[in-house]
Amino acid sequence: MQSKYFLPSFLLVQIVVLQIIPFFPEFIEQIYSTGFYPIVSNFLRNIFGRIPFSAGDCIYFIVILVLAKWFWSKRKSWKLEWKNNILSILSFVSVFYFLFHVLWGFNYYRQPLFEKMKIENDYTDIDLLIFTKKLILKTNAIQLQITKNKQSKVVFPYTQEQVFEMNLNGYKNVSNNYPSFSYTNLSAKKSIFSLPLTYMGFGGYLNPFTNEAQVNYLMPMYNSPTTSCHEMAHQIGYASESECNFIGFLASVKNDNLYFQYSGYSMALRYCLGNWQVRNEKVFKQLLKKIHPGILKNYQESEDFWKQYQTPIETGFHTFYDNFLKLNQQKDGMEGYSKFVNLMVNFYPKNQDL
Repeated sequence: MQSKYFLPSFLLVQIVVLQIIPFFPEFIEQIYSTGFYPIVSNFLRNIFGRIPFSAGDCIYFIVILVLAKWFWSKRKSWKLEWKNNILSILSFVSVFYFLFHVLWGFNYYRQPLFEKMKIENDYTDIDLLIFTKKLILKTNAIQLQITKNKQSKVVFPYTQEQVFEMNLNGYKNVSNNYPSFSYTNLSAKKSIFSLPLTYMGFGGYLNPFTNEAQVNYLMPMYNSPTTSCHEMAHQIGYASESECNFIGFLASVKNDNLYFQYSGYSMALRYCLGNWQVRNEKVFKQLLKKIHPGILKNYQESEDFWKQYQTPIETGFHTFYDNFLKLNQQKDGMEGYSKFVNLMVNFYPKNQDL
């Protein structure tokens, strides 16, 4: 086989393999997610975590420039060299695809957290109502403790860099009971692409090639602990968005700092309220009356922020990411974000100290 056909052929092999491995989640869990991956991720975080800026964003920027230059240089040769150009593109995709999966992407195929933690994957309206009321009491209490006033929104006093460091406390407390949620070698950065991320409607992302947690630093700061804890959950090998929301929630509410607890509880409450808005509008309105006005002002703060950046770009990227998730064993796509309510509601009866 000529060398120019090797990488495109290898891409085909990868695609075939990825159709087979979903049938062996226990194998992926043992060999990759809890075996090979922790070694690689800790190594990458140890290297790139020492760099004060987002190395991954810089790498992406350089790659985009190189690709743009390549396409520009080939613009006049497509008619004559279309075959070689396509092989070059497939070769690049093959290498990209391989590195993505080896460095992080195989985590999409691991055992679901529901199975690992023996958590039920369904709940009733009564279950959700009990949990939502519990969240309202906790969130109200923390909001009042911080502001001393039911009417005042919570104003976050920490910088983004301080948040990253302080998140370690929450992860340490959670890992005391759940060692698989242990986090070491901090590597979280403010994304250079925060403005584009905002227009796309994202609070952050994990760079799978550098294992840096990238956080959108433009969004309201009270959201920062749960958002960054979510991305840190991706770093320790959890690919499911619902599972990362759940782990991020636990790491926030188990933090010793009240502001971090508020971030976790208010985020969880907002998801539950969203479920009630769909399930039962009457119950939703009744629950809203029990929530301190200051909390609702924080919710409005977030809503106002995202509204000012709403464009067709956001819809397009959410559609793209939705399909991407579905192609990678996340069959619920973007709806998987709300699936984490299942995890919380069913986790709560055995952990009523939340």
